[in-house]
Amino acid sequence: MTKPARQEAILSLVTQQRVASQWELQRALRHRGVDAGQATLSRDIHELGLVKTDNGYAVRQNGGSSDPALPSVSRLVREFVTNIQAAQNLLVLKTSVGSAQPVAAALDAQKWPEQIGSIGGDDTILIICVDTKSANSLAKKIRGMLN
Repeated sequence: MTKPARQEAILSLVTQQRVASQWELQRALRHRGVDAGQATLSRDIHELGLVKTDNGYAVRQNGGSSDPALPSVSRLVREFVTNIQAAQNLLVLKTSVGSAQPVAAALDAQKWPEQIGSIGGDDTILIICVDTKSANSLAKKIRGMLN
């Protein structure tokens, strides 16, 4: 299947039914005979300008000209982060499956001075901090959001 056809199928699905996760999207696409991996779906979601709402994925209303608004960082941390581990100047955050990238994006958007950058995988986020003290401070800040 071509990329445009796959993306058209994705748009059709998210406008016709509730699609709450990438896993559900992948399953619905397979049901239509479209086989796409998680990385491909992530790229398609970004390129199509889809946003994740309380009711699942939706087409962004502002015409796709800017990045979608993320839910609050504290909400994302509370909802998806399951563990925080400091290791010298690094933090490793475990999240529920498929949630690491939006949480990492929200954390990056905070532009905290302790944080140099982050890498979000599928269920793990690696945060690089300035030093050990900064990592411990940031870990404490993020743990405070879990309550």
